[in-house]
Amino acid sequence: MGDPKRSRKKWKGPRHPWRREVLEEELHLMGQYGLRNKRELWIAKTMIAKFRQQARLMLALPPEELSVRQRQLINKLTKLGLLPENATLDDVLGLRVEDLLERRLQTIVYRRELARSIYEARQLIVHGHIAIKGRRVTSPGYVVRRDEENLIDYAPGSPFREKPLTPIATKPAEGE
Repeated sequence: MGDPKRSRKKWKGPRHPWRREVLEEELHLMGQYGLRNKRELWIAKTMIAKFRQQARLMLALPPEELSVRQRQLINKLTKLGLLPENATLDDVLGLRVEDLLERRLQTIVYRRELARSIYEARQLIVHGHIAIKGRRVTSPGYVVRRDEENLIDYAPGSPFREKPLTPIATKPAEGE
């Protein structure tokens, strides 16, 4: 199982990190999605690469096992919101890193206009002002499932949450 203090890395960097096209693409994606560093981008690329690898390996399976495994993978990616309901293995092979970056909590908070910029969305999440189903989530890289998407709001107790207006109680005058 391994030593709990020695966690494994969840990413694999680019094969040729100093190519101009790779550097420009990474820099563009970091700015567009408000990523802190390239490691966050590499984590997303690695996740997509693993899904695509699973789909490629499935193509060599016998038909009865293929249908079961294919349905499992597509259901998982559908719940994550990466694929539509009626997707095929070709759709899995066509996944891009932008598809996963669009499902990050930071991006969804910005797209739902809970923050004015992608960077403010990251700050609100890290500082504990965003909750899913009333439970605080402080990781901007959290991949939001499709059923959780409508449950994102400001955390209970956050000063950003809109408070209903309550009438101010006034003191009665002394003569009354």
